[in-house]
Formats: sequence, C-alpha cells, structure tokens
Amino acid sequence: MSRGVLVTGADAPIGERLVRTLLDDDNVGHVLAVGTRPMEEALPFANARRLTYLPVNLTRERRVRELLFGPARDLGIDVIVHTAMGRGAGEEGKAVHEANVNATRDLLALCERHPTIRTFVLRSYAEVYQVQADLPVLIGEDHPINLSPNAPQYVRDRVEADLHTCVHMGLSPLRILVLRCAEVLAPGTGSQLFDYLSSPVCLRPMGYDPMLNLMSVRDAVEALQKAVHATEHGIFNIPGNDTLPLSLCIRKWGRLAIPVPGAWMTPLYRWRRQLRGHDFSYGMNRRRFHYSGVLDGRRAKDILGYQPSHGIDWPVSG
Repeated sequence: MSRGVLVTGADAPIGERLVRTLLDDDNVGHVLAVGTRPMEEALPFANARRLTYLPVNLTRERRVRELLFGPARDLGIDVIVHTAMGRGAGEEGKAVHEANVNATRDLLALCERHPTIRTFVLRSYAEVYQVQADLPVLIGEDHPINLSPNAPQYVRDRVEADLHTCVHMGLSPLRILVLRCAEVLAPGTGSQLFDYLSSPVCLRPMGYDPMLNLMSVRDAVEALQKAVHATEHGIFNIPGNDTLPLSLCIRKWGRLAIPVPGAWMTPLYRWRRQLRGHDFSYGMNRRRFHYSGVLDGRRAKDILGYQPSHGIDWPVSG
C-alpha cells in the first residue's frame, strides 16, 4: 500500500534530498513538503505530479492545524517525517526554542488527533547523548542523555524535543520512531565539524585524538526512508559509514592540524567566531574532542534494515 508522506524542513539539504528520494519510491503516494521559503527557492523541481510544497511557519499552532486538517487530510497523508530544527549553534532565545521544541510538541499533539496520520518520525541527533571518560565509547539507545542545564541551547532543545517525543511511545495511537542520527558532514546541515573544517588550520586539544562517527546526506535520507515504511516503533541510533580519529578527519579534509593546550581552545575559537562569524563552538564540542563516542547501529540494522553504506566524499583520499 502506498503511503502519503509529509516532510518538514523540506527546504534544507536533508529534507530536500528526502523529498526527491520519496518521489522515486514506488511505495510512496503523494509527498507534501513543508518549508519556510517560497517554492521557487526551496524546491525548484516542485512541479512533480505527486508533490505539493507549502511554506508554513511551524511555530504558529493555527497554521500547523490548517496544514494537517486541510491539505494533509485531503491528500491522505499517513506518515510525517519531522526534520525541521534550527541549524545554528549560536541560535538562542525564546523564538529558537519555539521552533525547535514547541513546534515538535504541537505537531505531535495534532497528529494524535488526526484522521489519517498513523506514523510520526522524528529526526533526532547523536548530540543528545552524554560523552565523557567514564561512559562506554559504543553508544546504545540506553546510553545516558545529556541533561546538563549548562549545556548550550542547541543541545538542550534537541534533548527536550527528543525526550518529549519518546514519552509518547506506547501511549499514543501513533507509531513513533525517533532516529538519533550521527553528525552529517555536509554544508547547510548545521554540522559543527563542517564549520570547524572550513578553516585551513584546525586546532585540536593536545594529547587527545577521539574517534568520531560521521554520516553522509545519502545515508541520513536512506534511514529516514526506511522509517517511513517501518512497521515497528522505538528509538534507533543511526550511525554513519565513516568512523575515524579526529586527526585523520582533519587530514582527509585537506587541513593542517595543530595540537594546542586544551585551555587555549575555547578562547581561540571564541575569537574566531567573533572575528570571522563562524558557527563552530568549542565549548559545545569540548567533550567529543576529548572522548570517543560511536553510535551502535545494531537495533536499526535488525529492525529497520538500515546499514550505513555511503561514505563521505572526502576532498583528500589519504
């Protein structure tokens, strides 16, 4: 049976690629794509017969209600893939929280009362996990969550949206899937590491070389596509195909790595943000630049049939 799918964040790289992939999926009927930009800017291919694109501000509960009980109901949408979330680490404040958390909460609540929607998929993030010296390097779905009140809003919002969605599992009439994805190393995705690697010289804390797990846009989209067709619910770690030490990551990106005392990292990268407008925050990445953390994807493999298979297109092969 073909499924009608609504994709939020369709004007961002992962959302746009997912829309294109779903349109090529014979088991998907109509695709309702939602973004914030006008159609000609967001999806230049939006004249496809099975595609409807609508610009909707998801922080406005009335607009979300009109979307779901209007076009989504009329098109028989039965799956929602929610990928819309702020991508800037420096974004803070009430409006950002409304876009990241309140929009997720309102969308989920309305879906639970919807006549056709049966599945809710949240694209979550590996950043919700705690990474520290006394915790396992291999991160399972039961790994401790970063609940620190001192964490940046970027992390706190993702944790809150993730846990709020998880709370509804088993209590909701919906089939709910939360996909905690590895960092997607690509432009426009909000990747902290991508911004870090944009400098010709990359500083790293002296004496540390943690293992990183990174994924491509293609693998992220493949995992979301499999979630659309899933018959189970639950939390799933979605690892990437590339697991490598930070030093090798820097080298494969064609950058020069310079080890410096850890105490220097925060002020140096704070000055970089102030002087050049970069988004990378060392304070937010300090633990992952010291301690390794790799997602365990066995549950996604066994239940969703997902295995990472598309590596990152590294500028330097060595």
